[in-house]
Amino acid sequence: MDAIFDLLRQYGPWVYGLLFLYCSLKSGALPLFAGYAAYAGALDPVAVAIVTFCGGYLGDELRFHLARRHGAGLMGRRAFTRKALSNATALMKRYGKLYIFLYRYPKGMRTVGALPVGLGTMPWREFSVLNALSGALWTGLLVGGGYVFGDMVMASVESNWGVASVLLLVGFIAVSFLAWRRINQFAKPATEA
Repeated sequence: MDAIFDLLRQYGPWVYGLLFLYCSLKSGALPLFAGYAAYAGALDPVAVAIVTFCGGYLGDELRFHLARRHGAGLMGRRAFTRKALSNATALMKRYGKLYIFLYRYPKGMRTVGALPVGLGTMPWREFSVLNALSGALWTGLLVGGGYVFGDMVMASVESNWGVASVLLLVGFIAVSFLAWRRINQFAKPATEA
């Protein structure tokens, strides 16, 4: 782990740039790890939080504007994209504004999450405020989680990292599976109605 932290320190500006790009496109574990790296002193915690927030916020703003400007035709080329967009649209109809706080978390939803909002009638200013609030919450949970629980991660690494990592992986897969199943259950009745 020390070798990784040394690389992060050495390539700091590049690391922040990659974190920004990652957060603008996805909602995975990298912000959580960056929070942990900030806890360990390899990255600046304030910079990690700012970069994570800006990437998440601006990426969704871009997707909103692309959908608003180019419409649904932009998204309909691949079967996976059409299915993900259909699920996202059903969830947007079902949950309304709350959807903007939900789509950042399930795997596969983040990339298309802002598109149905942009295809809808919500004014940009309203979306932008909700997007900023959602992005701040997401940043706080992921980066803050990595930073606050850094002690626990460090203790696991130093003692039973192998066992802890397998348990964390199994837990993560189970939670992701259950969340994805739940989202698909909510999306199906809304699209069939």
